Amino acid sequence: MDLISTLIEADKLRAKDQHEKARELLVRLALEFPTNPVVQYKTACVYDYIGQEKEAVPYYLAAIENDLPGDDLRGAYLGLGSTYRTLGQYAESKKILQAGLGQFPDANEMKIFLAMTLYNLGEHHEAVSSLIKILAETTSDEKIIDYERAILFYAEDLNKKWD
Repeated sequence: MDLISTLIEADKLRAKDQHEKARELLVRLALEFPTNPVVQYKTACVYDYIGQEKEAVPYYLAAIENDLPGDDLRGAYLGLGSTYRTLGQYAESKKILQAGLGQFPDANEMKIFLAMTLYNLGEHHEAVSSLIKILAETTSDEKIIDYERAILFYAEDLNKKWD
C-alpha cells in the first residue's frame, strides 16, 4: 500500500463525508505503518469523528509517542485529552491536557478543555478561574476590556472577601 497516495485518498473520502471508507483505509495503513505518527493521528481523528472515541485512544497515543510534528501534535493532545474526558477518564484527561499545555502553553482551546475536565474532577474554582482568564485575555468586547485588570485580579481568588 502506497503511504502518500492512500493518505491523499483517505483525505478525499473524508472531504466527501465518506468517513467509514476513510476509516477502513486508515486502519489498514495504521497496521502497515505502526510508527508513522501522521497515519496514527489521522486514524485517531476519523475514529473520533465517527463517534468511536474509545477506538481512537491507541492511535492518539501512538501518534504522540512517535513524535507527531507541530500543529498535528497540538491537535493530538487536544483530541486525546477530550476523548479521555468523554470516556469519563478525567485523571487521564487532565494529565494529557497538562502535558499538551507544557508543549503549547498558549493553546487556549486546550485550556478550555482542561477547564471542562477540572469541572468533572470537582475542581470548580480552578475551572472557572481558568475560563475567566481566557475570556479576559482574548475578548474583543470593549466593556470586558475596560475591566480586564479587575477581572484577572478576582479570577485569582474567587472566594476572597473584603471586610
